[in-house]
Amino acid sequence: MKIVFFGTPAYVVPVVEALNNTFGSKQNRAGVVAVVTQKPKPVGRKQILEYSPVDTWAYKKGVPKFFNPSNILKNKINADVGVLASYGKIIPSEVINHFPYGIINIHFSLLPELRGAAPIPATLILGKKEAGVTIFKIDEILDHGPIISQFREEIHPEDTTGILMVRLFERSAEVLSTLIPAYLAGKITPREQDHDKATFARMIIKEDAYIPPEFLNAALEGESFKGKWKIDFIKDYSLIPSAYSLERFIRAMQPWPQAWTYVQLGQSAKDKEQRRLKILESHLESSPSTNSHLQSTKLVLDEVQLEGKTPVTWKQFKEGHPEATFS
Repeated sequence: MKIVFFGTPAYVVPVVEALNNTFGSKQNRAGVVAVVTQKPKPVGRKQILEYSPVDTWAYKKGVPKFFNPSNILKNKINADVGVLASYGKIIPSEVINHFPYGIINIHFSLLPELRGAAPIPATLILGKKEAGVTIFKIDEILDHGPIISQFREEIHPEDTTGILMVRLFERSAEVLSTLIPAYLAGKITPREQDHDKATFARMIIKEDAYIPPEFLNAALEGESFKGKWKIDFIKDYSLIPSAYSLERFIRAMQPWPQAWTYVQLGQSAKDKEQRRLKILESHLESSPSTNSHLQSTKLVLDEVQLEGKTPVTWKQFKEGHPEATFS
């Protein structure tokens, strides 16, 4: 079996490795016959080119690599199927149609729910108990193609977007090893999505990770802020700010772009300045309410990072800036 793999970040290396090991052999190599990944980018002051983890994997394995999907056609790379996992760019229709069995994609939601680039952060923010994975055949519309298979994975209380993504790609690699032969043998008939039920979670930008200070103050006191918080990257979605929802939001924004807010520093009006503060880790803490026998749940900050500084514990930050307030 011959496979072309489309992918870029470190998260997906276990997938391409598993595909190559499962479908290649020493006698009749095949397996992954080419990869398509994003081109190297200049990084740091010296603008040194940094190659993607999938690029590095291909180099070490001696697998041909390309930075443009159309190069698969130009170089006459023949394969049975393409597998796409966090590639990061749109695949032209002529490339999709080049493969006898098309290109199958790994998407981290139960499609048609949460189409788009940020299904895992959205899943965490929504407070779901399970994450979904859909393996589907791509077409010209984003996350629109017919479904080949779906499965679920339990979400753990400590899961961040990064932690959950690693686990989902590892499970997806296992699933693909048995799914692809069945799919190519015609034992699986892809089914159309119910497009009327589609929801969307677009690509996240840094501004999406902002927590309004008034929401944070309320959560730290164990209070729910009156009103709703519009989460812009999830289409048509708002939530009630509380200790629970903010704790989920902070985990959803890890490892990037990281939740942040504004903090006021300085003891006098003359010295006061507003700075960005990243909130890297937090947890929930319950204690008896002062007004009743009920429990009050507060948000507790564990690790923060003032812009331009290194990460510190919340205790260390308060010791260095006892006058700091969120505003």
